[in-house]
Amino acid sequence: MAKANKRLSIADLAAELGLSISTVSRAFNNAPDVSEATKAQVWALADKLGYRPNSLAAALRRGRSNMLGVIVPHINGAFFPAVVHGIEEVASQAGFNVLICQSNEDEAQERKHVEALLTAQVDGVLVSMSNTTRSFAHFEKVRNQATPLVFFDRMPTDLPNACGVVVDDYRGAYQLMEHLIRQGFERIAHFAGPATINTTADRHRAYRDALQAHGLRYDERLVVRLRNSSTEAGAEAMQALLDGPVRPDAVFSAYDFPAGGALQLLEERGLRVPQDVALAGFSNEPFTTMVKPRLTSVDQRGELMGRAAVQLFLQIHKRTEYFTAQRIVLKPQLIVRDSSVR
Repeated sequence: MAKANKRLSIADLAAELGLSISTVSRAFNNAPDVSEATKAQVWALADKLGYRPNSLAAALRRGRSNMLGVIVPHINGAFFPAVVHGIEEVASQAGFNVLICQSNEDEAQERKHVEALLTAQVDGVLVSMSNTTRSFAHFEKVRNQATPLVFFDRMPTDLPNACGVVVDDYRGAYQLMEHLIRQGFERIAHFAGPATINTTADRHRAYRDALQAHGLRYDERLVVRLRNSSTEAGAEAMQALLDGPVRPDAVFSAYDFPAGGALQLLEERGLRVPQDVALAGFSNEPFTTMVKPRLTSVDQRGELMGRAAVQLFLQIHKRTEYFTAQRIVLKPQLIVRDSSVR
């Protein structure tokens, strides 16, 4: 019997059963040339001794892992957890397990995760870029190794033939701006996200276009670039606007949490929402229905995005000939609440 303080190996099981190592290995892999009785013996002893086959090593030998690697910028809020839920639902149905990595909005960490997933020989990589990513060499490496690569939500604008699933950020932001303008707001400020990622760049572009289309002037003094997507950043941005030369009568935030921070600051300053300053965000986080007034927002369809990303991966994975890059665009949903209605 193998010693308790020694990590069990397949050789220990083979010696205990009087079988060759190759027979035990084939039994674990359900090989047809191993009898059912022998397989039962092998699994019974493995259960008794607490031995589990090294599935990663087996995957490396097969060159196939039945695993999907997923990289998200963060798991704060509800959006990315909702996407991951959709990913896991469809991946599980298709027989894939999911490895979740978090870049923490750090390009270097994102690169490390890509390397680790490729080393594990995952069958595909699904990624939402960090907002600090400037180089796409690590994504090119994934494609050069013929591993399916699918972006979701955030994807590079300068990577040719990139496959991805996004929500129509421009449309959602434009609809939200039209709503604010129809309510009679004229000095609409914008809490802008990074200009280097598609999501917040499209939201800012929609902000400018909607103002122009409705005869309102675009004023750089009403645009504050957020340092991140936190409530603290929103409070700082709101403070900068209140202390600035032009006081807004409404704010469109590229994210929900900064809008929440702005709401807290306005309350502290004795200003009413929406009577003095209207607020609207983007993402439809759960807290938007729990604050008073409830926050207007745009729903990004997180679970649907996750499911669509895996379905796109499966199309690439099963391709028998050249696969044309696809970009699936989901329709957003504007949800009007008290914070923007006069």
